[in-house]
Parts: sequence; C-alpha cells; structure tokens
Amino acid sequence: MPQDTPQKSIIARRLMLGLPLLGLGLAGGGFALMLRQMRNGRFDPHALPSQLIGRAVPDFTLPGLAGGPMTGNQLQHPAGPMLVNFFASWCVPCLEEAPTMAALAKTGLPIWGIAYKDNPADTRRFLAQNGNPYARIALDQPGRVAIDWGLYGVPETYLIDAQGIVRWRYAGPLTSAVVAGELQPLLAKAGA
Repeated sequence: MPQDTPQKSIIARRLMLGLPLLGLGLAGGGFALMLRQMRNGRFDPHALPSQLIGRAVPDFTLPGLAGGPMTGNQLQHPAGPMLVNFFASWCVPCLEEAPTMAALAKTGLPIWGIAYKDNPADTRRFLAQNGNPYARIALDQPGRVAIDWGLYGVPETYLIDAQGIVRWRYAGPLTSAVVAGELQPLLAKAGA
C-alpha cells in the first residue's frame, strides 16, 4: 500500500481549509449583491414568481366552511375584480393581516378565503376572534388546491380581474402600505 507523501498531506489540508473559505466567500458575495439590490430598490423578498399571473384561475372544487362548495369556475367568471386569500388559524402573519383584510372588505371589494390545512373548528374560532372579511370561505385541508395555485405559504393573496385572470399575487401579510402602494393602483387600473 503506497504511503502518502508529506506533499500530498499538505495539499489535502489546504483543500480542507480552502473549501469552507470558498463557500463563505460565495455566500458573502450573494449577501453583498442582495444588499446592493436593496439599496437600489430592486430587491423585494415578497416578489416570489407565480406561474398564475396572466392566467385563468385553476379548476378546483373545495367544500365550503358554510354553504356550498367553492369552485374555480366561480372565480373564472366573477362579477368584477376580487381577492382570493389563503389563510389559516395557526398562521401568525394571518393574524397580523386581519385588520387590513377587514378594512379592504369594508371598501366593498369581494374577498374569498381559502383556509389552508386547517381544522374547520379552528377556522371558525379564528374568524370569530379576529373578524371575518370573507364573502365565501372554502376548506383546503389536504392542501392540494394550494399546490395548483403555487402557494409558498400563508398568507398569500391573489387579485382576480373581471375576466377571471390572476393579475397580482402577494406572499405574506397584507399591510396598509402594500394595499396603498401595490393593490390600489391595480384596482384603479381595473376600474374597481
């Protein structure tokens, strides 16, 4: 069995030290790029890509929390612009966005909610404690419909136009700043 020479041992140690340093350098470069984009106003952590933008609402059928089922066909033929909001009782950011959702509902903008992987009793309790801004509520307990929508997590909100086309998606809790800066201009453009 050939023995390692001192030269090979030194090279192996240098590689063992160099690889982690290379990894740290790459991570630092990525972080510096992110900071530069944030400084220039081009980095938005909520700007996750969505394959639904510009497309019709996917077909689905979900049981309603109260009343009949919710279907993709209903959302493909809305009376006007509307929001679809995925939420859950166990979701802390959903609690954070509850006042904003209530304020939006008071404007007359229809909001349909889809409770994601939630127990119906817990959903009812959440809405009783934090207000119910939803015109309709469906239950996606297995989470299969959320996959078709490309859901990253809850809360997520989608703007559907009068033709049933998804025009906007926001990942994270809606705030008054997001509504004023992003949603309101889209609604004004849509004539809502």
